[in-house]
Amino acid sequence: METFRTTGSDGGRAPAGDRSERFTTMYAREHPRVSAYVYRRLGDRGAAEELTAEVFRTAWERMAAGQETGGGWLFVTARNLLGNHYRRTARLTELHRRISDELDRAPASGQDTAVLETLDRLPERHREVLMLSYWDGLSAAETGEVLGCGGPAVWVRLHRARKAFRDLYVQPEPEESA
Repeated sequence: METFRTTGSDGGRAPAGDRSERFTTMYAREHPRVSAYVYRRLGDRGAAEELTAEVFRTAWERMAAGQETGGGWLFVTARNLLGNHYRRTARLTELHRRISDELDRAPASGQDTAVLETLDRLPERHREVLMLSYWDGLSAAETGEVLGCGGPAVWVRLHRARKAFRDLYVQPEPEESA
């Protein structure tokens, strides 16, 4: 198994062009294998592409720092990221179940599920300001205190987060009455 180093024969760091060429070679050879590995475990093409991209982003950073990367390292990193993904998914599922139980109501409707899934797909910065403001009911000043910014900045963040939410949200088809 070939290992890629970013140090030259003189022990110094390799030029950026050399590092880029080595990364490109590794990416072209290993991406299909890593992508297939992740996809077989997730069964979700979009999530597999995101996790695979994260593996290679980490590899690029590691190579830039002069550390070794190789096929085995890529698969270990992919496995670790998959574990994080599974834990995150399990926590989210448990959170949805607990919320449903605490509210003592029927399981989530299609619309509830679509909202929760949209929140899950939002970047953390948008999800956090929306949850603090709407879910937790904090005022702009309180939200700003949690986020380390002022009330006016919270309003700007809320505006951006709502727009991001609208852009991602797909309203489910109404359920037919029997």
